[in-house]
Amino acid sequence: MALDADEEILQDFLVEAGEILEKLSEQLVDLEQHPDDSDLLNAIFRGFHTVKGGAGFLQLEALVNCCHSAENVFDILRNHKRKVTPDLMDVVLEALDNVNAMFEEVRNREEPTPAPDELIEALDALAKPESEDAPAVEAPTPAQEPSSADVGQQGDQGDITDEEFEQLLDALADEKSDGQKPVGNEQVSTPAEPAGGSDSDEITDDEFEALLDQLHGKGQFAGAPAEDETTKADTDTSGGSEKSAGDADLISDDEFENLLDELHGKGAGPSAGAVAGEPKPSPAPSSKAEPAPEPKKAEAKAESKAAAKPASAPAPAREAAPAGETTVRVDTKRLDDIMNMVGELVLVRNRLQRLGSESEDEHMHKAVANLDVVTTDLQAAVMQTRMQPIKKVFGRFPRVVRDLARSLKKEVNLVMHGEETDLDKNLVEALADPLVHLVRNSVDHGVEAPDVREKAGKPRAGTVTLSAEQEGDHILLSIVDDGAGMDPNVLRRKAVEKGLYDQDAADRLTDNECFNLIFAAGFSTKDQISDVSGRGVGMDVVKTKIGQLNGQINIMSEQGKGTSIIIKVPLTLAIMPTLMIMLGDQSFALPLVNVVEIFHLDLTKTNIVDGKECIVVRDKVFPLFHIKRWLVHGAAGQAEPENAHVVIVAMGTKQVGFVVDQLIGQEEVVIKPLGRALQGTPGMAGATITGDGRIALIIDVPSLLQHYG
Repeated sequence: MALDADEEILQDFLVEAGEILEKLSEQLVDLEQHPDDSDLLNAIFRGFHTVKGGAGFLQLEALVNCCHSAENVFDILRNHKRKVTPDLMDVVLEALDNVNAMFEEVRNREEPTPAPDELIEALDALAKPESEDAPAVEAPTPAQEPSSADVGQQGDQGDITDEEFEQLLDALADEKSDGQKPVGNEQVSTPAEPAGGSDSDEITDDEFEALLDQLHGKGQFAGAPAEDETTKADTDTSGGSEKSAGDADLISDDEFENLLDELHGKGAGPSAGAVAGEPKPSPAPSSKAEPAPEPKKAEAKAESKAAAKPASAPAPAREAAPAGETTVRVDTKRLDDIMNMVGELVLVRNRLQRLGSESEDEHMHKAVANLDVVTTDLQAAVMQTRMQPIKKVFGRFPRVVRDLARSLKKEVNLVMHGEETDLDKNLVEALADPLVHLVRNSVDHGVEAPDVREKAGKPRAGTVTLSAEQEGDHILLSIVDDGAGMDPNVLRRKAVEKGLYDQDAADRLTDNECFNLIFAAGFSTKDQISDVSGRGVGMDVVKTKIGQLNGQINIMSEQGKGTSIIIKVPLTLAIMPTLMIMLGDQSFALPLVNVVEIFHLDLTKTNIVDGKECIVVRDKVFPLFHIKRWLVHGAAGQAEPENAHVVIVAMGTKQVGFVVDQLIGQEEVVIKPLGRALQGTPGMAGATITGDGRIALIIDVPSLLQHYG
């Protein structure tokens, strides 16, 4: 293996092959739903072929062999000599898993582990036609001249090897000196030397034609235009420019490329095969066809071909080239560094705005206003470079659902919405594992077995819906199944059995609190442990991870109807719009996403409901919390003022009022993680530096209420 290859080449392979393998996972699951989709079959074939080509260049033999065997299967499938079945897909998906494993080893600069022999044998067996009526066509050796019936299949399956090509060239070279030389059992007459003769070692046009006859059968070269009246007319008007006989013997690079396109399919190269479903090029040239130029026999014909050669053949490549030059690969660490610097710039901007507001200098005000505009634009631009569609995460779920449903003998359809929703790259990566746990949970715990669903009057196949949408500066993710739903009483019983609650406490739990029990460590509703679930690990990891992302997770469930899990996470982890408040002489930041409204309140007009202080605003009752008592040391014993500001905050569907001493205003803050000593402090999401240079703690509203309220 060429692991010591040029690092840049290796990196290019890792990036490009990685993208192809990601796509293949989606395409293979899609193929099972649409087994007759020729475009899909061709795309999968090309995917394996491209990865094989890159791996071959780097001498990754194990990767080449597995991709080659998979590629052969799809060559048979796209030529409709075998049908797509679930069993066939199991083997192909196992092959993809092995390719992915080898790819990861290469990424870690390790020698790839070859795929098991049984897997390669299974793939090779599937690479043979289903029916004996359509035997596999092998590449002809020099001793075999294919019949005209074989020629149509040759581009698809029986490509000539390099060794066979060399043998044919050697045979033709011998003919040149001996006059006539048997090739296999055939007698091939010596090709006539063109007028003027040539001492060149290059193969002549007539020799090349003889070679094509050996490959394709006499007169069977696909796409070679007949020398009809059009060609003759072109010859007459070619201008009659003279070339040396030596030049007439040589085929140009462009002509050779066009010839390969005709033999192997446009842009495919040897072994790529002709694209299934496309009509074979017709022998007669037309305005739309792209005939390969017939090898030159004389100067005039060369000129006529040059004039008649379709412009469309090389044009697409030339037009498409600039598109590749408009992008550049950037190490994500650089983006992270730039984001950090923009964050610091935001803090400086905030500081200058505060200082500018205290100054009466008009020029100072203009300069700060300009800085504000530029900083905001720069921040948006840098954020955009870090954005990725959530499809990067969603792409893996068709395979997850397909494999899990087969192992559980369930029928499950996956529906996805909002795949193009963009969010921060770091969030895309961080959400991958939690979402896998939740989707597996929906298939395993949520969707019932087909027979059970049928008895309940439901369709045999269950549906899991995965969706994403942007809501302000947050992303809403939902995983919804139409399964059995959750029984709160079962969850209460399990909570008592696991020792999480005593019976009285469990009885007092609301249904929603019961549903949230599934996020407790070690909690499982499964009585039997399987390789899929039952150990009570996973869901607690989900809640912890979502919490680390400053997100919220809520569950709604209805027996017999299904379960919805809703996740809300910020668009980015780096910068957050907040409402700055004062509690005593300390600054705090409330995430603006939680803030509903603000008003001034006469605290003597509050009410007590169920032992809790409440206020009534526009006929709505809100619980009232004096968060200063929780967050400021020594504030619990102080007398309350008669008037105060109240900030109504939302947490999921709940809304409560926070009493604060002073409102400073809206400010974008850069979230800095808390130090080790403060990590895990209830109600705190992080810290930031305010416009006046002080440190402010960022309040985590759900955590604050859960711990204190």
